[in-house]
Amino acid sequence: MESIDQIDDTHNHWKVKIGGVEREFDAEITEQHPDERVAWKSVDGTSHAGVVTFHKLSDTSSRVAVQIDWAPEGLIEKAGDLLNFDQRSVKKDLAHFKEFIESRPSETGAWRGDVPRD
Repeated sequence: MESIDQIDDTHNHWKVKIGGVEREFDAEITEQHPDERVAWKSVDGTSHAGVVTFHKLSDTSSRVAVQIDWAPEGLIEKAGDLLNFDQRSVKKDLAHFKEFIESRPSETGAWRGDVPRD
């Protein structure tokens, strides 16, 4: 994960890089419940969807789980998928994200409203 930029309350722009392949796409938040769950799907280009769930374990720690559905394209991405580069990259990014969240005394300045699932 290179970056995710918030465009408005339910839309964001992603920049990802896995195995040397870079992609950019826009996504829509399809469900959001602060401190519990965020789900999204791409709205252009790359077929990409996922959900992140947050489970409070104590006042200072949490479990973060992610499920991402995407379709590798081209030889490099398909080879990377077979070698689990995508899974290792997501696991690494998730560990950094968890560390970042747990080190903050409160949420960052992004919009944290509720988005019910359609």
